[in-house]
Amino acid sequence: MPRFYIETDLAVNTTVELTETVFHHWVKVLRAQAGEKATLFNGQGGEYEVILTDISKKSASVSINAFNPNNRTPAFTTLLGQVMSKGDRMDYAIQKAVELGVSEIQLLTSERCEMRLKYDRDQKKLDHWQGIAIAACEQCGMNIIPKILSPISLEQWFKTELPTTKLVLAPNKEQLDILENSTKNLVLLIGPEGGLSETEIQLANKNGFTNWCIGERVLRTETAPVVALSILNYKFQ
Repeated sequence: MPRFYIETDLAVNTTVELTETVFHHWVKVLRAQAGEKATLFNGQGGEYEVILTDISKKSASVSINAFNPNNRTPAFTTLLGQVMSKGDRMDYAIQKAVELGVSEIQLLTSERCEMRLKYDRDQKKLDHWQGIAIAACEQCGMNIIPKILSPISLEQWFKTELPTTKLVLAPNKEQLDILENSTKNLVLLIGPEGGLSETEIQLANKNGFTNWCIGERVLRTETAPVVALSILNYKFQ
């Protein structure tokens, strides 16, 4: 059964008109017919089973028949601090982090950061990344959409209120079983292509971050969140 995110209020035993985006994808692209079922969610919690009722040339309506409160969120919460990278690498990191259950993604800049978002036009890039998060939720079944937060510097981020368990991916450091006594409320810092500088890792350590070296190989910036979040899923679920 197809799943779609829709920006509208939903309630059982009501009829709603599909938004332009859902109408285009479901009716125009997938060629859905009256009587077909789908799952809709609006990011406010839970999901709804709907039946396509009325279809016209430019719009369609659905009848909402049932509600499922399961959000499929992990047994832990993770704030991902991801230093931005260019091109498909950032898209991939966001997509896979969401599929693996990340709670929120804070975009960061650092010494070796490949890009800077400073101007109004860059809101399009943020909207693009938020769209990737929405599409990932449609794919994986999560009903609460992680927010993609506007970029700030590492120094600014360290001054904000962060979860108790703070981890920074630091290749070539001593490997410790740091998850043994960790809480289920974590923050994970991942550097850019080229990694965080030694000075930045030391600054993270001064702000309560523990170095986390996962294996002997140095992972790419878009691979690191996949591996780290997979380990956390295994650990806590």
